Amino acid sequence: MEQPAQLLVWTDIDPAFEADFNRWYDREHMAERVALPGFRWARRYCSNKSRRYLALYRTASLAAFTSAAYAEAFANQTTWSKRNLARMVAPMRRVGPVAFERGRGTGAFIGLVTLDPGEPDLRAIEHLTGNAMTVDGIIGGHLQIPDAGLSTPLPTESTADRSLDPVLVIEATSAMAAERVTAMVARELNRPDEAMAILSLMWELTA
Repeated sequence: MEQPAQLLVWTDIDPAFEADFNRWYDREHMAERVALPGFRWARRYCSNKSRRYLALYRTASLAAFTSAAYAEAFANQTTWSKRNLARMVAPMRRVGPVAFERGRGTGAFIGLVTLDPGEPDLRAIEHLTGNAMTVDGIIGGHLQIPDAGLSTPLPTESTADRSLDPVLVIEATSAMAAERVTAMVARELNRPDEAMAILSLMWELTA
């Protein structure tokens, strides 16, 4: 059985370009990516804090990111794409396998916890995620581990102190549940406040 994989793009944008940025994602970019072989869905999230916009793209496996179709799309970005990729502020682009996934469904909110780089203790983190799901309003979670070869940086992404951190995503039905449990998980994993974020779902596009 193939192991699912994921592309994560997390960025901020200058408010002067925000309308065009959102229009590009919603009218062109997500549809382009979901149409590629192996892509299952794309979701956009937003926050009122730094790095306000997050996009997640789920694929059947890492092979989707090494296909000829993906290479062609990646190498031949549209004019609209090039313009908005160049406008991203402090972006992060990470591609990697989904090490585990618990629960079912999509929450209206997610909590993110970035972990220490390196090999995470999968058994312990999956157990912690399962415990989190006993809290009302928490419906699932998954862990993405970046692949160094595939997680090439975006045009405006700094490479000076770039760290390929695993990312734990917690699915929640309310902001309150997401905030409470994400903070709890971050404490259990000895992660600082700046390693966590809460975002709300904007929309989803399925293949």
